[in-house]
Amino acid sequence: MTALTLSTAGAATLRADAVVVGVAKGAKGPVVAPGAEAVDKAFGGKLAAVLETLGVTGAEGEATKVPAPAGLKAPVVLAVGLGAEPDSRSAGDAGAEYAEETLRRAAGVAARALAGAKKAAFALPVAAAEDVQAIGEGALLGAYAFTAFQAVPKDARGPLGEAALLGAKPRDKAHKAAAERAVTVAEEINRARDLVNTPPNELNPASFAAVATAAGKEHGVKVQVLDEKALTKGGYGGILGVGVGSEAPPRLVKLSYTHSKAEKSLAFVGKGITYDSGGISLKPAGHNETMKCDMAGAAAVFAAVVAAARLGLQVNVTGWLALAENMPSGSATRPGDVLRMYSGKTVEVLNTDAEGRLVLADALAKASEETPDAIVDVATLTGAMVLALGSRTFGIMSNDDAFRTELHEIAEEVGEPSWPMPLPADLRKGMDSPTADIANMGERMGGGLVAGLFLKEFVGEGITWAHVDIAGPAFNEAGPFGYTPKGGTGSAIRTLVRLAERTADGDLG
Repeated sequence: MTALTLSTAGAATLRADAVVVGVAKGAKGPVVAPGAEAVDKAFGGKLAAVLETLGVTGAEGEATKVPAPAGLKAPVVLAVGLGAEPDSRSAGDAGAEYAEETLRRAAGVAARALAGAKKAAFALPVAAAEDVQAIGEGALLGAYAFTAFQAVPKDARGPLGEAALLGAKPRDKAHKAAAERAVTVAEEINRARDLVNTPPNELNPASFAAVATAAGKEHGVKVQVLDEKALTKGGYGGILGVGVGSEAPPRLVKLSYTHSKAEKSLAFVGKGITYDSGGISLKPAGHNETMKCDMAGAAAVFAAVVAAARLGLQVNVTGWLALAENMPSGSATRPGDVLRMYSGKTVEVLNTDAEGRLVLADALAKASEETPDAIVDVATLTGAMVLALGSRTFGIMSNDDAFRTELHEIAEEVGEPSWPMPLPADLRKGMDSPTADIANMGERMGGGLVAGLFLKEFVGEGITWAHVDIAGPAFNEAGPFGYTPKGGTGSAIRTLVRLAERTADGDLG
């Protein structure tokens, strides 16, 4: 992965392949952002005018390379758009602050534009340690590329080798900690992206469990894997019912990170369908090709627990990965079958393509037995949520309105678009079954909310719980943007990590 360093050198004196500067969209044209004063000076104070001549506006997502003038050690200047200037900025105010997400996205755009470069100096605005973290995360996430299955990498340049952050202070404890946190979080997000992007013939429940076991040993996380025999003995009818049609049997993986001084505990539960054909209720043509991403929730939970361990957070965090492959076969669960879940409840399966809620139900019931202070499940659960919120925003449902609000605020704080969604009680009746305790399908309208109501049935009484549906943002089928690549994105990981941090600090609820 791209290296991240803090440099005390100036933008004009650091030897690098390129120096990155920010350009904002001002009322009268592009404006060079703070951090690039030395670069602007090398242009005789005319950098904004030069960029405007080239058609640069400062809009978010812009990336423009210009030859560096005499006076700069780097041969190229890369100007990245920051969008509109902060509202509080006044003419000549060099201390104006930019939103962390603005800096994160700009750094991501720059890192991707500089693929193949050995070293780039990032002279973006740094007003606080949080900016160091945001720029670092953006650069490391933007430089990501998945080439594991390319005999000859399609982009022979390779990723940016090193991102040197200027304006940060290497000896400042807060700045150093911010950079280290950025590296940890970005490495775990990129690990999750790799898992999501791995083809299903290479990643099945057993191999996913093996990856989790290896990471646990490396980072001091206890890992317990329940195979198909243990699942049968334990009565995990939901996970077994989904995985029974596949030659690759299911797994339930428990990841446990504990801190000796922790006073709070969190449980994260992830949907891990390593491939989803829809089962007997087969998906239509054109809907199968990206279903390797249906384990993105489990990948997010895995990454978040490992990140919490690496950061040494003073909170106990348990991750539950409900792993199965949903395939049609002579042994597969049929529409009309009834499954006896781990909780003891029975579920009539009306649609085998509504399988994520079945594996999550077992994991939620198991996680509830440990009575954590809160449970959050993450899943690529419903197409209905994509229809409601689009491809970049995840939905949040909860049995506690205050917790739902806090989780939404945390997501927005770390730059992950989210939206609080309701759990209307009137939709529950649609899942009534004449045969079993509940059906796995209800009304078509409001399908994402129906799925949330189903999961709520399996959460232990009195336990605060939230459901995060990342069906939209988990896998980017369009072109890359900001620090988000095409393919697996690592959605919800930063939200989970920040939730763990706030819980450790006693700032939650």
